[in-house]
Amino acid sequence: MQCRLCGSTRLRSVVDLGATPPCERFLTESELDTMEPTFPLHLRLCEDCLLLQIPALITPEDTFTEYAYFSSYSDSWVVHARTFVDTATERVGLDPDSFVVEVASNDGYLLQHVIADGVRCLGIEPSVNVGAAARDKGVPTETAFLDEELAHRVRAESGAADLVVANNVYAHIPDLLGFTRALRGLLADDGWLSIEVHHALNLVQLGQFDTIYHEHFQYYTVLSASRALATAGLRVVDVELLSTHGGSIRVWARPEETGAEPSARVADVLQAEQDAGLHDVSGYLDLQARTDSVRQELLRFLLDEGSAGKRIVGYGAPGKGNTLLNYCGIRPDLMEYTVDRNPYKHGRYTPGTRIPIHPPERIDVDRPDVIVVLPWNLESEITAQLAHVSEWGGRLVYPLPTLHFASLDAGERVGIPGGTR
Repeated sequence: MQCRLCGSTRLRSVVDLGATPPCERFLTESELDTMEPTFPLHLRLCEDCLLLQIPALITPEDTFTEYAYFSSYSDSWVVHARTFVDTATERVGLDPDSFVVEVASNDGYLLQHVIADGVRCLGIEPSVNVGAAARDKGVPTETAFLDEELAHRVRAESGAADLVVANNVYAHIPDLLGFTRALRGLLADDGWLSIEVHHALNLVQLGQFDTIYHEHFQYYTVLSASRALATAGLRVVDVELLSTHGGSIRVWARPEETGAEPSARVADVLQAEQDAGLHDVSGYLDLQARTDSVRQELLRFLLDEGSAGKRIVGYGAPGKGNTLLNYCGIRPDLMEYTVDRNPYKHGRYTPGTRIPIHPPERIDVDRPDVIVVLPWNLESEITAQLAHVSEWGGRLVYPLPTLHFASLDAGERVGIPGGTR
């Protein structure tokens, strides 16, 4: 394996999660008795450029030709997108003469707000089923993977983009250098690029190992993101710290020829990363121990609750949840089923662990004692949605960042006795 950013072969093991199936490959009932492919899930760090990465054992085509994730099923994410569009409009100066391109535009969750503001836009979305949902909303969408050839064609047909948005896609690209050049190819010489991606600072410091899965090929600090963008002549000029996905960064970059200088916030975040030891190999080496601690605590809790006769189910079937379930070995004996708002997943089973997925209404019918929330990064949103389970004594449990109950009265975290983290 070579580093996909700098080509170095000096790659250090950070956390080994064994072999798991791809996290979005949900099974139909007819597939339960067939072979399920699994691939090593082993995070490594380049000792030369400090890019966190896993081997590219599956291709984007394997994952995204038909995709199970629809962004609009998260109410808070749609609100997040609306707020971003308002912010970007002010920063970039968007008006009806502007052109916005979003890469990995999903079901139109963001560009619908751009259209509502009267700004010309285009979505580039590789998943056929998800892109169709965007077009149903009136969002112009190209069904394709972004590469340099497509970037050239879009620019020739529609002009250079004043703003290119790449939310939660920069981690999903094995051809990091080619994809970065394609982003630059879309962008006007005085344009703006906005990238949102999970911050490796939170992954490492808080033990968020469930954000590691096969479609995430790399994991960024501001330092490593800056180095990657620089390969295509893009300079990071600002950064925002976001609460989304358990702690993300929004990196603003511009072509180097604009001469724009980095804001003070860039220096501040780089300093925070350095203070956490992430500008050196040593800062990454405790992640395996943190990961093992999460597994031990969660399994201990589920075993104790099950032994006490409690009925345990899950809420949500996100990709991160499937990393957690597989690494912890949680199957229907420990979690009877899970539910999800996305109809695509209903009647299917989680990859590897084969836990059945039902509509959310199943919880109100069964009234389980314990509900383990797998998309823990949406704690405030989901706690509000499920506050009514307290009527029958149900409890919501969040496995990360520490194992805890949600207080359904006050929205507070309540530690679980015996937890060590």
